[in-house]
Amino acid sequence: MQNGKDVKEALNKKAAYGPDLDLDDYKVGTYTPDKMENIDEISDDLKKRIVNVGVTTCKSTRSGTMFFVDNGPSLITSDTDGLELLPMRVAAKKYDLSEYLWKAVDPGKDKYTSKTYLEDSDGYFIRVKAGKKIKMPVQTCMLLSRKKQMQNLHNIIIVEENASLEVITGCTTGKHADDTLHVGVSETFVKEGGFLKFSMIHNWSDSTHVRPRSGCIVEKNGTIINNYVILNRVASVQSYPVTKLNGEGASMKYSSICIGHDGSDIDTGCLVELNAPKTSAEIVSRSITFGGRVVARGKLIGNAPGVKAHLECKSLVLNDGGVTLAIPELESTIADVEMTHEAAVGKIARDQVEYLMMRGLTEDEAVGMIVRGFLEGGISGLPDELKKDIDDAIAKANLGS
Repeated sequence: MQNGKDVKEALNKKAAYGPDLDLDDYKVGTYTPDKMENIDEISDDLKKRIVNVGVTTCKSTRSGTMFFVDNGPSLITSDTDGLELLPMRVAAKKYDLSEYLWKAVDPGKDKYTSKTYLEDSDGYFIRVKAGKKIKMPVQTCMLLSRKKQMQNLHNIIIVEENASLEVITGCTTGKHADDTLHVGVSETFVKEGGFLKFSMIHNWSDSTHVRPRSGCIVEKNGTIINNYVILNRVASVQSYPVTKLNGEGASMKYSSICIGHDGSDIDTGCLVELNAPKTSAEIVSRSITFGGRVVARGKLIGNAPGVKAHLECKSLVLNDGGVTLAIPELESTIADVEMTHEAAVGKIARDQVEYLMMRGLTEDEAVGMIVRGFLEGGISGLPDELKKDIDDAIAKANLGS
């Protein structure tokens, strides 16, 4: 980790990718939001928004809930054995976290990590104790509530030895939260034999800028599955999580589905370092542009013998004027690796549309069915609420809204 002076100097350091933003244009959101006793207290309008990012008010289907408004916790609930949910600032006082804090993400990486480090930002701390299998997902929700606000959170997830966990994170904005900035620094640690499935689902306003900064370290025979979903119009997103498979037999699968609406600038991807023997990784990207700019980056680095990895980037351009860019990279310092990639950019085949129309579908219905299948092929096991949101996003795009 860099020293404090270097981190402070990084406040002026541009990110490697994506539009550059001036942090002085935003006010840091409150660290002390109003508290809720339960998630049912939120408004009907907001309930609709959180459902579309995988968050539910049905307690029986979740092991725990953490709801953040701007930069502070508004609700934390859980009574599941072996599962610990805390605000990061509380966890840092309760435990010695020197093994984890800023070990998976460099605070001097760019202005966004620097800001989060210097603010000593709050966020969520999730830990599953060794050997515990958490049956129901934990859900977290990140809400930006006001215009011109910046949300900068620092999150840590720890899955201890032979434990398992699923986390669903939904990110959204309130009704009047225009021209906002979300910065989320997330550090994840999967210990030996641990398993984590992590899904992040976005539904921001069309004037929100999003800058996640994520790092993950996986030990021997650990597994992480990471799903990343952007369906609705957003000003810009720049995300490039880094996973280090440091233990023999560790594995990772990263899947993303992104829709680039007119005016959106989305730059996403994933870097996986395969640093131990017999590690494996798969990166699968599905993107569609209806007029926005969509960049899909993927990089695999093989640093040990017996590595197996595959990278797949596929994109559809449905409207002229949209821009799509696929950037697959493979790198190896070892001869004994098996690494492959494929990338494809194209359009919907006319004969597929006509085939479906011959069976009674309208042209819009046929296009929607093909697009839906293309997107859902990127991530298996999507929740029903998200499938409906995919349909809604396709319908809105087809109408030109």
